[in-house]
Amino acid sequence: MSVTFLRIDDRMIHGQTCTRWAREYPCDGLVAVNDNAAGSDVLKAAYKAASGKKTFVWTVNDFNQKVQKVIESDTKYFLITKNPIDMCSILVDKGIDVGLKTIIVGPCNDRDGATKLGNNQSITQEEADAFEKMAQAGYTIKFALLPDVSIGTWDDFKSKFGY
Repeated sequence: MSVTFLRIDDRMIHGQTCTRWAREYPCDGLVAVNDNAAGSDVLKAAYKAASGKKTFVWTVNDFNQKVQKVIESDTKYFLITKNPIDMCSILVDKGIDVGLKTIIVGPCNDRDGATKLGNNQSITQEEADAFEKMAQAGYTIKFALLPDVSIGTWDDFKSKFGY
């Protein structure tokens, strides 16, 4: 299996992702998927500099076209999206099976219209709908900023969003 970790993190690539989580899960490279980031040379350069690993920043469409190469690669990749909507698009809407059934949710900043679940973890109804869709497809969603700091799973919070 070449995808070793699924993460949703609104900062996408930063020190915690590249150091702390890489100790828990084997990782040679990172695939970050977000249309806005992939369209920004500045963000792509910053993410690549932050990782110190082989790093790709792709649009959702680019990932969908290249996923088979990622899955068949000998390189062990983290797959990271900036938001649950992109992750849901990849895993559920496109039906891409990377061989993992647990998604770790990191920072989701407080925003207008978002419901606070815990420290630095707030989601909108649209994001909640994506989480529920992934859960219904058999994914376990765990909210954890760090490997040893979890506030719970989607099942603990879904009632706040009508599920």
